[in-house]
Amino acid sequence: MVSACSFTVLLEHPASGIRRLLPSVFVRRLLVGVAMGATAIALIYSPWGKQSGAHLNPSVTLTFFRLGKIEPWDACFYVVAQFIGGTLGVLFSGLIWGRAIADPNVRYAATLPGAHGTGVAFVAEMVISFVMMTMILNVANSAQIARFTGVIAGVLVATYVTLEAPLSGMSMSPARSFASAAPARLWNSLWIYFTAPPLGMMLAAQVYLSGCGARTLYFVRSCTMTTISGAFSAATSRLC
Repeated sequence: MVSACSFTVLLEHPASGIRRLLPSVFVRRLLVGVAMGATAIALIYSPWGKQSGAHLNPSVTLTFFRLGKIEPWDACFYVVAQFIGGTLGVLFSGLIWGRAIADPNVRYAATLPGAHGTGVAFVAEMVISFVMMTMILNVANSAQIARFTGVIAGVLVATYVTLEAPLSGMSMSPARSFASAAPARLWNSLWIYFTAPPLGMMLAAQVYLSGCGARTLYFVRSCTMTTISGAFSAATSRLC
C-alpha cells in the first residue's frame, strides 16, 4: 500500500513534475502497473514472503482455506493481518505525503468503479481474480515452472493495472480496497471488492478441483502461520 500510494502521488498529483512530463494517462497507468507488479514480485520472493506464503490478500487466504490447505484459526489471523497491514500502509503514506494523498486525483489510491458503472466493475473484478487464482493453482502445482509463480503473478498485476484499472480500479483484494476506502471515506462501492474477488478465486478453485487438480494439489497443510505454504511461497520452494 505504501508503494501504491506513493506511485499514485508521484504520477497523478497535479503538482507532480512527472505527471507534467507524462501527459498520457495510459503511460502513467502503465508505469503504476509496472511498479505494483515489481512490488508484488519483491514481496513474494522476500524472506518474509517465503515464510508466510505471501498471500497478501484475503481472497487468496479464503480460497486456500476452502481447499483445506490452511487451518481456520490461521486463516483468521492472515485476514486480520492483511487488513491491518494495508490500512497502516495507507496511514503511513499519509505521513509521508501529507495532504497530497487526499488530492482528488489521488484519493488515497482508492479502487473505484470506472465510467461503465458498478456492474461492469463487479464482473471485471471476478474475471481478473478468477484468472489470477487459476494461474496460481496450475503454475504453482507444476514441477517445471512452479518457481516462476510469483513472477507471473507480478506480470498479471502489472497487466491488470494497465488494462483493467479503468473498469474497476483493479483491486482483487478486500483488504487493499478497505485500506484506501477507510481514510478516504469512500464506502459506496466497497461491497464490490468484498464480494467479487473472493467469488472469482473460489470459482477458480472449484473449476480446478473439478478437473484433475484434486490429485495434484501439492501445497502442504499447516497448523501454524510460520509454516503455511501458500501459492506464492510454492513458487520459490515447492513442497510436496
